Amino acid sequence: MSVFPGVPVDAAYHVVSGLAGLLAPLAGGLATAAAIAGFTVAIRLLLLPLSYRAMRGMAAQARIAPLVQALQKKHAGQPDRLQRELTALYRSEGTSMFAGCLPALAQWPVLSVVYLLFRSPRIAGAPNTLLSHGLFGAPLGSHWLGGGGPFSAQGAVFAGLFLLLAGTGWLSARLARRIGAPAGGPGTPAAGPGKLATGPGTPAARPARTPAAGPARTPTARPARTPVTGPAEAARGGTVASVSASLARVLPYFTVAVAAFVPLAAGVYLLTTTAWTLAERALVHRALAARPGTVRRGDTG
Repeated sequence: MSVFPGVPVDAAYHVVSGLAGLLAPLAGGLATAAAIAGFTVAIRLLLLPLSYRAMRGMAAQARIAPLVQALQKKHAGQPDRLQRELTALYRSEGTSMFAGCLPALAQWPVLSVVYLLFRSPRIAGAPNTLLSHGLFGAPLGSHWLGGGGPFSAQGAVFAGLFLLLAGTGWLSARLARRIGAPAGGPGTPAAGPGKLATGPGTPAARPARTPAAGPARTPTARPARTPVTGPAEAARGGTVASVSASLARVLPYFTVAVAAFVPLAAGVYLLTTTAWTLAERALVHRALAARPGTVRRGDTG
């Protein structure tokens, strides 16, 4: 095995083996699966500061969502202008369109390490003893379509894993919709200094200004400027919003598809980390909702 990713795999092997030895008196034959869950929790604790910043960035994203929708409608036929306005808006609020992605991206290398850990017959030149352990009779290194197949006892263990992942995904998608909904209702910007809450999708009204008295001037007529529009450009704003909403509903179920093609041990990792993410987001969302106005500039994901 090469030095990379050999070194992370060797380190993970010693950590999981050590945890399994500690948990053996309590968990018995489930010690190795419990050790994988404990290893996952340790990784998520290390990523906790990054996850918290990502959640604050997502909260800021939800708060400015009505303003984003207003800009998309206002500049639907001007994609370059829309991009500049959105960039300026996100920069002023200290967030980005990709808030919340970093914690998920940071876990893919860990998933790769767990995958290699239960795919390697030898670790550091010695037999991989973790492959001899299982979960309810299914080897941790087995695959859904391997062994006895999906209709065997091993397949039943994978089916239970898929159901748990799907349930966690459903709860995650539901929470994502709650986090993405503005506090004042869909399409209603939050009122603030110098802004008035208006109707759905309407930017805040500005107070009228009275011009200073002076000699009357005749305004010079300017030719009307007709923006160049097209069907694709006119639908750009609505498409971006609908795609984002669809991804928020679909992505949590992606772990079920991944678990169907990785070893059972990697599926245990996926279940643990998605359950942790669900609990983490629910707690942070509740904390941020209880303290309105705590999202500050610079809280990006």
